[in-house]
Amino acid sequence: RHAAIILSMPGFGVVLGAEFIAATGGDMTAFDSVDRLAGVSGLAPVPRDSGRISGNLKRPRRYDRRLLRACYLSAQIAIRTDAASRIYYDRKRSEGKTHTQAVLALGRRRLNVLWAMLRDHQTYQPTTPNAAAA
Repeated sequence: RHAAIILSMPGFGVVLGAEFIAATGGDMTAFDSVDRLAGVSGLAPVPRDSGRISGNLKRPRRYDRRLLRACYLSAQIAIRTDAASRIYYDRKRSEGKTHTQAVLALGRRRLNVLWAMLRDHQTYQPTTPNAAAA
C-alpha cells in the first residue's frame, strides 16, 4: 500500500523502500507522530543534561539501526539525484555542519516529507531548485 508512495521519493529504491517498510512494520499508525518515528529511527536528538548544564543534545543510544540506515542511505542518494536535497545539504554544510550531521539533518527533513506523503496518500512532487531555495 505504501510502496508506490515510498518509491516515488528520490533516494528510495526497491531495496531501501523494502527496508523502510520492514523496519516500520508497514503500519505507520503505530507511530503517533513524525517526531515519534524520528525518535525511533535515531534522527531526533535527545537531551543529555546534567546538573546546571542544559541544552546538550546528542544522538540517542537506543534506536532502530535498520530504519536509520534506510533514512541515511536514501539521503545520501538524494544528495546526488535531487536538486532540492542537494541545496539543503549544501546549506547545512555552509552552516558549519559536518558531512554526517548534514546528511542526518537531510534524512530528518526527508522523513518529515515522507510522513506527510504517506498521511495524505500523495506521491512525491519534485520542486524546482528556485522554488526550494525561496
